[in-house]
Amino acid sequence: MGRLHTHRHGKSHSIRPATLRAPSWITISPKEIEELVVKYAKDGLTPSQIGLKLRDQHSIPLIKPITKKSIGQILEENDLKPEMPEDLDNIVRKAVGLQKHLKSNKGDNRNVRSLELIEAKVHRLSVYYKRIDRIPQNWKYKSVVAQLE
Repeated sequence: MGRLHTHRHGKSHSIRPATLRAPSWITISPKEIEELVVKYAKDGLTPSQIGLKLRDQHSIPLIKPITKKSIGQILEENDLKPEMPEDLDNIVRKAVGLQKHLKSNKGDNRNVRSLELIEAKVHRLSVYYKRIDRIPQNWKYKSVVAQLE
């Protein structure tokens, strides 16, 4: 699949396991995996960081085939789900960092365009999350408000 604002394909990424069965080498029970997810969430890790930690330290490639639940569902059951979706929060932070850069580097016209593209992604994602009721309907991205957070 191609990228949104470029002509490149961007195929360099990690690949999910081919089969959606629980691997034979996992000795941890589904209950213990859920406890690990809750523990890491209470430590302040995001869902993607929790998945990476389980993959790298506990050799669990995917949680869903083992527990029959995703990380998000486990966090929601334990009232640990963040109020802002992780991908939207990351893009807003990227936009804020770019705005700070542009304040101190006023001649950097190339990154003005980058900021416009990032803000377009924020808007597109917010429309989606409003549609599925993941964020409030009155949530709106404003560059000045984002800088204060």
